[in-house]
Amino acid sequence: MIEWKKSHRRKPLILNGARQVGKTYSLKNFGNSSYEKMAYFSFEKDEKLAQYFKGSLEPKHIIKTLSIHAEFEIKPKKTLLVFDEIQECPRALNNLKYFCEAANEYHIIAVRRTSQL
Repeated sequence: MIEWKKSHRRKPLILNGARQVGKTYSLKNFGNSSYEKMAYFSFEKDEKLAQYFKGSLEPKHIIKTLSIHAEFEIKPKKTLLVFDEIQECPRALNNLKYFCEAANEYHIIAVRRTSQL
């Protein structure tokens, strides 16, 4: 993940895995040790988050709205955004491509639960 953070061609990272294998735990440790701040959003625990992706999918608009929700400014390269259980909001998952194209200065990791094997 350190190499991903340093990359100039960084894209939003999607971490797939079964429930209860340590995905979120690992990301929180990485975020807390490698960034000034971490903005953690769980689409499973906070249904209000999905509303933010119903309108404009323009990255700067989304960042402004998420900053208000988090109650602190989300800063490019200094804040890690973690979208946990992103499979609960398909529009948020789809929105990652716009961050890649128009706002890759924001560091985003999405956690997607897969079915257990």
